[in-house]
Amino acid sequence: MAVKDRDRFSTATRLRLLGEQTAARVYRSQTRRQARRSRLTGRAALLALVVCTLVVALAYPMRQYVAQRAEIAEMERQRQQAQERVEQLRDLKARWQDDAYAEQQIRQRLHYVMPGETGYIVVDPDAARQSRADTGAADRPWYSNVWDGVDKSDASDR
Repeated sequence: MAVKDRDRFSTATRLRLLGEQTAARVYRSQTRRQARRSRLTGRAALLALVVCTLVVALAYPMRQYVAQRAEIAEMERQRQQAQERVEQLRDLKARWQDDAYAEQQIRQRLHYVMPGETGYIVVDPDAARQSRADTGAADRPWYSNVWDGVDKSDASDR
């Protein structure tokens, strides 16, 4: 044991210990920086992993939310249009309840005249030429003319 104590207090041992302590003090800041860098990198990686996981987890619900909001907006627009159409139809119904309006429409659409009045119809020359071109309809049976009229009206809807 005496050898150990002597070795402990020897000059070489003291110098070696003093050098180790000095080196530890000098390089302590560098090791701390390296330790900080490694910890920061690990933390950053974990943070990036958590953020990516949250983005992936929330992407589908957010897409659904946006799609549903767009669908709701579209339905609101359709409801507003339907409401406007109902108001127009109510106004039209109220107009048809008025006898003066009904009489005006009957005169205009059906060309009715009151007793004692003389009715005039102004014929468009282009329309007269078209009706002359359709004179071939008189040569056919009546049911062919009816079916042609149905076909023409069906074609005009398209």
